[in-house]
Amino acid sequence: MKTFRTNSVTGKRAAVALLLLSAVAAATVWAYKGPADQVVLEPVKQGADIPASSRQRKLSLSAAKAAAPISLAAAAVTDEDVGDSDSFGRNLRWLGLADMAVELTDTCPSTDPEAGCKVLNPAPAFTSFAFEDLGRITLPGKSTQSLLCYWLSPVLTVRYANPTASPVVARFRYSPTLTVENPVLATPGLIDPTTGLPFNGKLLTGLTSSEMFEVPLAPGVAFTERTRDSAVCIAGFISRKSLADNYGLSDAQIKEFFKKPTTVRMNISGNAQYVESASLYFGLRIIGD
Repeated sequence: MKTFRTNSVTGKRAAVALLLLSAVAAATVWAYKGPADQVVLEPVKQGADIPASSRQRKLSLSAAKAAAPISLAAAAVTDEDVGDSDSFGRNLRWLGLADMAVELTDTCPSTDPEAGCKVLNPAPAFTSFAFEDLGRITLPGKSTQSLLCYWLSPVLTVRYANPTASPVVARFRYSPTLTVENPVLATPGLIDPTTGLPFNGKLLTGLTSSEMFEVPLAPGVAFTERTRDSAVCIAGFISRKSLADNYGLSDAQIKEFFKKPTTVRMNISGNAQYVESASLYFGLRIIGD
């Protein structure tokens, strides 16, 4: 630890103040204990939207070299150079949009017949929810060459409430996923390595778009909060590399995959505690190359 000396009155006062601040900080750190029910965040798992590590890229480099280059731009670079040589230099293609809505409320069904609806448990109980195929889009064959990417835009209106006489922490979490259907995935004997089961025509992929909110509430406090943001894909929810590395498709099957029509279905799951109501909207735009 560094020390210093001073003979001035101002310097001595500064030194005393610094020592007091250090003592307070040390006492605060010593006194703080996390709540017994503190939520442990799940790590971001390896998936189609997370780029492969350098080791994984090297393991699949020989397979990438064996595939015929699609364009001169792609042939001029490698994955080691740009991370994704398959889509390098290509124009973006707008491939359409879909959306989904969820209502967490005291009564169902909601006013929107297309929305997922879940009746909330009384506080302090948790309420879990899970819905599939709340929105969908079908892309014709040859819509894209090497990847499907997404823009996901949530608009969340959540009312937090503490009806108890003690301070609490309200919690709200959601995780969107996409179900991807393609005729190639119905090939007999084709096994999904992520489940150990046959694909049966579809696969489930996560998005790096999950969120969790923790809101401290004093006794008797209730308020409504609206949040609006967007998440943009990283490596894509489907790509040539993910079909090979994550799902075990051969090069011939991958080429056929992008020639066939593909249906994308929107799913959502999550839970809530000390939430009085919530209206959740998610807009999905799909782009490719």
